[in-house]
Amino acid sequence: MFNRSIWSKFLTFMFAVILIMGFSSMAGAADIRVGSLNDMTGATSDVGKDYALGIAEAIHYINDTGGINGKKIKLYQFDYGYRIPEALTKYNLFKRLKCVAILGWGTGDTEALAPTVARDKIPYVSASYSGHLCKPEKTPYNLFFATDYSTQSRGLITAWYRKKWPTKPDYNKRKPRIAMCYMFASPFSSASIKAAKDQAKMLGFEIGPDQDVSLFAIDVKSQILTLKEFKPDVLLHTNTVMSVAATLRDSYALELGADNLIKCWGFDENLPKLAGKAAEGAIGCAPWAFFGLDVPLMDKVVEYAKKYNPGIPLEKRTVHTVQGWASALGLAEALKRADKVGDLSGPSILKNGFETMKGYEIGLGIAPATFTATDHRSQSEAKIYEYKSGKFTLIDEVDLKKEWPDKWANEWLGW
Repeated sequence: MFNRSIWSKFLTFMFAVILIMGFSSMAGAADIRVGSLNDMTGATSDVGKDYALGIAEAIHYINDTGGINGKKIKLYQFDYGYRIPEALTKYNLFKRLKCVAILGWGTGDTEALAPTVARDKIPYVSASYSGHLCKPEKTPYNLFFATDYSTQSRGLITAWYRKKWPTKPDYNKRKPRIAMCYMFASPFSSASIKAAKDQAKMLGFEIGPDQDVSLFAIDVKSQILTLKEFKPDVLLHTNTVMSVAATLRDSYALELGADNLIKCWGFDENLPKLAGKAAEGAIGCAPWAFFGLDVPLMDKVVEYAKKYNPGIPLEKRTVHTVQGWASALGLAEALKRADKVGDLSGPSILKNGFETMKGYEIGLGIAPATFTATDHRSQSEAKIYEYKSGKFTLIDEVDLKKEWPDKWANEWLGW
């Protein structure tokens, strides 16, 4: 706990250095203003700090390699501590600063801001991948470069059902049993639960009692003891990594015996460090490659981590740095396309930028991104990894659009 506290303070200091030194020096030359709302100290800072570093370093890379058709991006990056009122305050600041677009963070604040963002016509590229943000008729200016949470959860359940359930002793004897662990009051944690239960029901699962696990949880024994009565074969976790690790540890200690499925924010390089043996065999969805893997542009991710934050060891970096790069690079591409037609207004960035992307390749191990005027789900593919013997190994790729085209087109948008 002491070491984590020191590390947290150090990272927060480094963010201050980035904000004060990294971007103010180019204030005179910057032509395009972009806001960035990040959680560096709040409930999701366990994953938010690394994401914020990725955003800042990616903007440096974009500016170093030509910017937006020769124009520099000036980044205004702020910590809001995962507090919705603070997010609203910072959003109003971004408007006063005349930011043309915003890189956002959490589900609660992103969904709360969505009507205002639509009214103001400011493109908002969030780190919330809530399926609720993908329906343009409701949230036209909300976008992201990732597999949405609902698709992640559907893909995880489908992959386990196909890959793991046939290996169980009770296969062909009864229905598989699943239960879900998440923070009931968190819009982020609960965002994909409806879709997950729908997928489980469609595949023939018996669904057990939901367990309320706080994002701050360090002891989940009471929830695990409740689950022992249900005897689940598998659990779906939709929190961030700290509380997911605590749940895995207590499941292991109390011999629950269930497999574990984990949404992207709970499945990273820190999970085995925090959960130890309990992380063995954990299965998660990661729309991006893990930090340092051999995929296009990863060399630049590593290079810029060393260049701009040499005091942070590379072994402390995670997939969340890569996520930050994906958001920044995706937004930059939309800005370039809009700038080419001479119009960097919000509607132009949306229509001439994002919605002209058809199978756009960012790199970083991400599936090609496509946005249309009627569908802002940029990807339909859930990449499923298993942590085993010290490695994250890709075990399945579930493309929901290909496997259930009618449901994808007519039922699942906006879940």
